[in-house]
Amino acid sequence: MTTRRGVEIRLPTRYGEFRVIGYLDGSGHEHLALIHGDLTAQPVLTRLHSECLTGDAFGSLRCECGDQLTAALAAIAAAPDGILIYLRGHEGRGIGLLAKLQAMRLQEEGLDTVEANLALGLPVDARDYRVAADILHDLGVCSVRLLSNNPAKLNSLRDNGIHVADRVPLLVEPNAENLPYLLTKRERMDHWLPHL
Repeated sequence: MTTRRGVEIRLPTRYGEFRVIGYLDGSGHEHLALIHGDLTAQPVLTRLHSECLTGDAFGSLRCECGDQLTAALAAIAAAPDGILIYLRGHEGRGIGLLAKLQAMRLQEEGLDTVEANLALGLPVDARDYRVAADILHDLGVCSVRLLSNNPAKLNSLRDNGIHVADRVPLLVEPNAENLPYLLTKRERMDHWLPHL
């Protein structure tokens, strides 16, 4: 495993108490596993959450990331056992913060998120979820109930030895700002968003 376990702490949050373990991957990215319960009863309710500074920290209405993070933490804290893996280096589907802002500018000019990334000469989605599988293996989790609408996350976990027993939708209400973004995810990236 190229992902190394770091420090472990107790983290009380507004959602409940978590145990947090830091990880460092082979590319130098730092990730967090927020664990609720003891993870012995499997499959474990699990969320792989890609870093999104604009959504997670600033509450951007252009995406649903902040709302998904909040909903996932609440669901995991309400479950007997659960884990949220916060994946750094995933900003803007892996293209980075400044390129993400450039893509947002192109979206303001009429391109969708897929077209904007391609216009910048960047991949549509450069994220890699193997590190999440490494973290789950390190924690002894071999079967999950995956909180996700993204088929790439599900497929990557399966390809890397994690059994996905169930996919649990993580649907948030769209708004006028993020509806085009969500429709692009559904129509061009095969995300499961039946509520749109």
